[in-house]
Amino acid sequence: MSRTPRSVPSRARRNKVLKQAKGFTGRRKNNITTANAAVDKSLQHNYIGRKERKRNFRALWIQRINAAVREHGITYSRFIAGLAGAGIIVDRKVLSDLAIHEPVAFKALVDQASKA
Repeated sequence: MSRTPRSVPSRARRNKVLKQAKGFTGRRKNNITTANAAVDKSLQHNYIGRKERKRNFRALWIQRINAAVREHGITYSRFIAGLAGAGIIVDRKVLSDLAIHEPVAFKALVDQASKA
């Protein structure tokens, strides 16, 4: 049986990892064993961060809505419950945007929610 040269694929695998480790400091960027571990950990952080970003933005929208409705003398929880009671379905991202850029439209929503 003929011998298979294995240097090309293994070098490619190493280069792929080292390319992902570009920007790391010290041994983490040029030692394949350390770079492997560092890249694995960084990919885990990336995955977690993508989920965390959604949480952080939702919390930010809620804080903005709460601040905006308190100017009109109502709390966030009563506002959301009032919107549900009035049958108005608007997500928090849009509510936050309305509160910042369209205060008149947001005031109309607050009035609707406080009636319900």
